Amino acid sequence: MGPTIVDTVRYPLDGGELAATVRAELRASGCCVLPGFVKEDRLEALRQEGRSLAPLAHHEVEIVNVYNTEPDADLPADHPGRRRMVRGNAFVARDRIPRDALLQRLYTDPSVKGFLAAAFGLTEVFELADPLSGLVLNVVAPGREHPWHFDTNEFTVSLLTQTAEVGGLFQYYPGIRSPQDENLDAVSAVLDGDHRGVRTLELRPGDLQLFAGRYSLHRVSPVEGARERHTAILAYSARPGVVGTAARTRQLFGRVADVHAAPAGPPRVDGLLI
Repeated sequence: MGPTIVDTVRYPLDGGELAATVRAELRASGCCVLPGFVKEDRLEALRQEGRSLAPLAHHEVEIVNVYNTEPDADLPADHPGRRRMVRGNAFVARDRIPRDALLQRLYTDPSVKGFLAAAFGLTEVFELADPLSGLVLNVVAPGREHPWHFDTNEFTVSLLTQTAEVGGLFQYYPGIRSPQDENLDAVSAVLDGDHRGVRTLELRPGDLQLFAGRYSLHRVSPVEGARERHTAILAYSARPGVVGTAARTRQLFGRVADVHAAPAGPPRVDGLLI
């Protein structure tokens, strides 16, 4: 695999102290950023890698709601599931990313996976068995955004590789819902522009972000200027063999693989809308 691209002097991955610090921050705010996680001398190569991959992204502008589904007119008039938003971000699937790419090396690095497992309080994390997801590049072009939404998975790991010239900020409302409560009034308030509980991050290339996106409403604000925003998303699971659903996979990548014909996996541990 070769040497890691992680700045292990600043972030010793095999030390329990760093993982404990991350766990505490995730409990407190649902988000932890490790600035300069990637070695400084690899940042330009990482940026160029993202730029070379970005043209391979599947672009499909969609009308969605905060649950990444079609707005549902059967819901009550004030339900956030009826709100229409334009999702304009695009994704490069994992099978488009060369096996020797820096991002692939980072995603499969055993020391990185061991650290992330400890940081999320798990015994082990597994790469997704899905040939399209697992590791993807999220591309937000100028004039587009990734609107307010919840994630389907409980935790997400992302690495910014290129900033927008203007905008493209990560914004989130930590813990706005729980496994027991959708908290629909608070979600609607954010969609109406009440951002008093919203936090904004100005991430830099090479920053690693660990995020509990299932319970925290979040978005990437509109990108402006001439430069795209590129973020690698590293998805893991607490169990092996996980693949995405055919419907969600087609939505993100415009295609599916043979593995997506299998029945969906076990139901989620909570009863939330997504």
